[in-house]
Amino acid sequence: MKNNKYILMGRNYKRIITMVCLSVTLSAFSINTNKSIDPEKDKILLELLTFIIEKGHYNPAKIDDNFSKGIYKDYIAALDPSKRFFLQSDINEFSKFELELDDQLNNKDLTFFNLTYDRLMLRMEESKKIFKDILSKPFDYKIEEDFNVDYEKAPYAKNTTELKEKWRKKIKLSTLSSLTDKQKLEEDKKRKDPKYIVKSEDVLEKETRESSLKSLNEFFGLMDELKRDDWFTLYINSIMSQFDPHTSYFAPDDKERFDTSMSGKFEGIGAQLQKKNDYIEIIELISGGPAWRGKQLEKGDLLLKVAQSNGIAVDVIGMRLADVVKKIKGPKGSEVRLTVKKTDGTIQVISIIRDVVEIEETYVKSSVVEKNGLKYGVIYLPKFYLDFGNKDGRDAGKDVALEVDRLKKAGVKGIVLDVRDDGGGSLSTVVDIAGLFIEQGPIVQVKSASKKKEILYDTDKKIEWDGPLVIMVNEFSASASEILAAAIQDYKRGIIIGSKQTYGKGTVQRVIDLNPYGKNSAAGDLGALKTTIQKFYRINGGSTQLNGVSSDVVMPDSYAYLKMGERDEEHAMPWDKIDPAPYAVWKDNEKFDQVIINSKKRIEKNIQFQLIEEKAKWVDSRSNENTYSLNKDKFILAQNKIDSIAKKYKPIADYKNNLKFNSLPYELEGMAKDTILKEKRERWHESLSKDIYVEEALNVLDDLQVKSMAKNSLANEMKKRKLVKS
Repeated sequence: MKNNKYILMGRNYKRIITMVCLSVTLSAFSINTNKSIDPEKDKILLELLTFIIEKGHYNPAKIDDNFSKGIYKDYIAALDPSKRFFLQSDINEFSKFELELDDQLNNKDLTFFNLTYDRLMLRMEESKKIFKDILSKPFDYKIEEDFNVDYEKAPYAKNTTELKEKWRKKIKLSTLSSLTDKQKLEEDKKRKDPKYIVKSEDVLEKETRESSLKSLNEFFGLMDELKRDDWFTLYINSIMSQFDPHTSYFAPDDKERFDTSMSGKFEGIGAQLQKKNDYIEIIELISGGPAWRGKQLEKGDLLLKVAQSNGIAVDVIGMRLADVVKKIKGPKGSEVRLTVKKTDGTIQVISIIRDVVEIEETYVKSSVVEKNGLKYGVIYLPKFYLDFGNKDGRDAGKDVALEVDRLKKAGVKGIVLDVRDDGGGSLSTVVDIAGLFIEQGPIVQVKSASKKKEILYDTDKKIEWDGPLVIMVNEFSASASEILAAAIQDYKRGIIIGSKQTYGKGTVQRVIDLNPYGKNSAAGDLGALKTTIQKFYRINGGSTQLNGVSSDVVMPDSYAYLKMGERDEEHAMPWDKIDPAPYAVWKDNEKFDQVIINSKKRIEKNIQFQLIEEKAKWVDSRSNENTYSLNKDKFILAQNKIDSIAKKYKPIADYKNNLKFNSLPYELEGMAKDTILKEKRERWHESLSKDIYVEEALNVLDDLQVKSMAKNSLANEMKKRKLVKS
């Protein structure tokens, strides 16, 4: 399984509208400005995607009127999620195609897409005038009116007048919130310094409109950089999502980004960039990268020009961020010359030799902590990463094995493996990692579209760690994380603690390069398709699909009642089960039941956990409160009420567990040379020292260790008595 390209990850496709609102980095989603239209490429793409999915998907949906209705619903919602662009008349016109999209797909007909794309471009241009007009004059916060932010249930505007009113209220709510925050800050400054002259409400009101205008201009600036292909990708993914939540199309740049996320590396200079007005600003240097090693490029530098080796320097002021990124990235060993404006105003030309850049946050890390005189290890695994293009590259299986070995040498008596928020990754790495903790045996069962079952085994008899083990999960632990937790639970090898259940993704995807299929066409790079080809099952026969993995010890979670799992996704595959695989339960687990009981009792009595549970119920109740008053006095009254309740939960954020976490010796050596790594590890250790969940995981390890010590003490005592008698 080492060289397979099977992917187990939670839903990671982000809609374009969400993506453009985020900071873009060197390895991030790329946006193009080329406005050229190539309908033949679009048709080839549709034909390839439908052909491959129908042949390769685990359970392809029937392309019929219901399929068409699903495309229509998802696509329109993705184009205008807050219903601030389209009018009801537009929707009436679009709805004529609601039952025709399956036929258009089969016929490679782009009529519906072209209509919606052209209309959206028109409405966006109109919206620019609307918000600029609204923000040109002061708001009256004394009048009685409110605004409902439940956009899903809100109707579309009947006409332009109604649309302008919707925009006005939406912007007014934003500026009102900003105004009240600014006034609080002014009051705080006055309390600290009685001589401070507080800004008037008129001045603050004007500042909030200027700030809102700047934000909207930046947003529409990013939207303007999108080309037709980007919107067509959105349309395609509205089609793909009808098969299941994890089937999606990757445009060429998206595929590159996906590969980077899986391997944790790319070739470039190792700098994160963001747009700052017409300039591109350096916001961070990636530790260990060539820009960081060169020590010339700095955070806050503004890019003016980019040149390749001895080539002509190209002015990048006003250029799109994605285009600048493409000019800076390049193969290992090549040179790029950056003309930058330093923070002191000086201009410098900086030469950097590109290299492989590793994104440190992708990789596993570990820490040592002492509790009751014993050392324990905490391993954090953010992703089951694997470099598919390089068999000798880093992978999660090898790296976790290395960390376990290092922790053993450090003398730890128990290990916590933290896969909270781990959305998954490579199938082969999870088999390798689970195998570190058992002698040998099945780890997961896999069924393909042909319904044939395959059992994936750990065949290595060596046990890397046979001591006490805890796996930490939450509702965002998905796919590969769930396989690991399920296997450890079924073997009764360790104790699973965390949220009530994990995410609930029990499917396997494969990324298929589309270019070989379209090699005889002039369509250019066609990107790739990630499609669901298998379902996986626990060795006990049950599926993790929808149900996830239930924790042995459930810890209260502030977001426990919100709908965020696979079971809340449309088009999710159903739960089912198959026959179990033959496996032998771990023998040294006789104390597990009592340890679990002890943990549950601690949690029930713990005031902090009680507070977290209470907050979870409050957060859930707040999720249905969508109407806000736009009258300043009433808005402040409502916010004060919320703030007074929220203060009750402040101890959750302020909590400290009084445990000290430290890096292993090899990492301490690296931190002495790398201030960025040192800062990152210190932040991580600080977060661990405030983490009540990690504290309880260590309590569980302590219980297991104490029981083990008591058992050994009893054995020694019996041995002594026997010697005395003889």
